[in-house]
Amino acid sequence: MAATESLELMMMQIRQTPLPGCYVLKVHHLPDKRGQFTKLFNRSEFTKFGLKTIFLEQYATTSHAGVLRGLHFQSPPMEYTKLACCVQGEVFDAVLDIRKESPTYCQYATFNLAGSDGEILYIPPGMAHGFCAISPEAVMVYSCSAEYSSSCDNGILWNSAGIPWPIDDPVLSERDQGFVELKFFNSPFTFEPPLREM
Repeated sequence: MAATESLELMMMQIRQTPLPGCYVLKVHHLPDKRGQFTKLFNRSEFTKFGLKTIFLEQYATTSHAGVLRGLHFQSPPMEYTKLACCVQGEVFDAVLDIRKESPTYCQYATFNLAGSDGEILYIPPGMAHGFCAISPEAVMVYSCSAEYSSSCDNGILWNSAGIPWPIDDPVLSERDQGFVELKFFNSPFTFEPPLREM
């Protein structure tokens, strides 16, 4: 079967994580002797599952082993839904629920994302996101539903939420070292149940 025919037959799969509204998307992913092909976004399939389909900015980061980025989010009115995908290497990824009245408020979920697995995290507003590179080099791609806003750019201190990071002394930016600890954070987010359960 030709690769294009296989693509038409492969439907995106969606899996609920422990955090309401946060999903793992298993997307079209075709490895072969040349390398691999991954479809990161398909509007029709996102619409079918009731997911956001408009993304205004996209980023890529390259990180060396031991680099930790996070825990990041944007505050209202510039909050965003984020798609996070590892396209090369492997990362330990973490999402923290900071929505007041959420059944999982101040709880986290962790994931291993790899360029070889064809999985994407769908992260709704009100969740902080971060990752640590665990391969020699890792490339992450993010799509965000709102543009960057310096006045709304925010974060939670990486080691203040009990997340079992795979490294005790990561390489951090000055910005990430200066974020507030979770216990001192006054969240501007309030939980809104997902439109549908997966």
